[in-house]
Amino acid sequence: MQDIDLLHETKIHGELSFPYTVYKGNIPEYMLFFPLHWHDEMEIIHITRGRGIITVQSQSYFVETDDIVLISPQMMHSIVQYENSEMEYTNVLFRFSLLHYSEHDICYEKYLKSIYCHEKLPPFHVSHDSELNNLLRPHLMYLIENRKKSYTEHELMIKSNLFAIMHYICQHCTDANHEDLLLRNHYEKLKNVILHIHANYSQDISVYDAAKICGFSESHFMKLFRDLTGKSYIKYVVGFRLEIAAQQIVETDRKILRIAEDCGFRSMSYFARAFRKKYGMTPSAYREQKQKK
Repeated sequence: MQDIDLLHETKIHGELSFPYTVYKGNIPEYMLFFPLHWHDEMEIIHITRGRGIITVQSQSYFVETDDIVLISPQMMHSIVQYENSEMEYTNVLFRFSLLHYSEHDICYEKYLKSIYCHEKLPPFHVSHDSELNNLLRPHLMYLIENRKKSYTEHELMIKSNLFAIMHYICQHCTDANHEDLLLRNHYEKLKNVILHIHANYSQDISVYDAAKICGFSESHFMKLFRDLTGKSYIKYVVGFRLEIAAQQIVETDRKILRIAEDCGFRSMSYFARAFRKKYGMTPSAYREQKQKK
């Protein structure tokens, strides 16, 4: 099962004295999907191999080998499989506190604060053939290639490469416009709805109930929700339920009917149609295919 607590990651990645870590991921081998979530770290994703879809805030990006994705702290993002493709990727996560002594530090005040507050926005998708990618990749590769070393062996090199990465990112940031800042405020409220959906997906959650959680009218909520996720509220809920069901179908031997019911589907025929539409095959065929690998 997907750990719901990860939707808002409050843990320190790395250690309290050195909030930095690098780890590898694989869709769908390690997990079928990584739902919308957010954390206090800057995250840099390097696509090692394959293709996938990464969503940052309300924009979805098709990514492939050697592309880089830049995610500012507190930005909502997700990773999902593209059709039947696999994707290997490496994540570098670090807190800005690693690069400054205090909030009055000149580097934080001049460069990092505006990114943390989303007043300046990095290019979220950095394609493999872009100038910025060529500038970032050598520093990113050092961090990735030395990820198994204890940070105590090369703290200065880690910091020097992170400073270089942030230097190039700052050079390519753009100012957030009024609409971006307004959406940021709305997103903070909508995060509560996302948390509620992911924690209660087996239950019926009406548009009225969801809108009430963030204090919007139903019509305003539905528009903002689509802006955030790229999907209607109903489609998002159904899609998330299907992703949870697909993961349980692969990872357990439970009856598919029981899985569908526990994921909030009251009609088996509707579940089967929706599952086939999303994954291109029946739930039982999906289980057989995935468990053979």
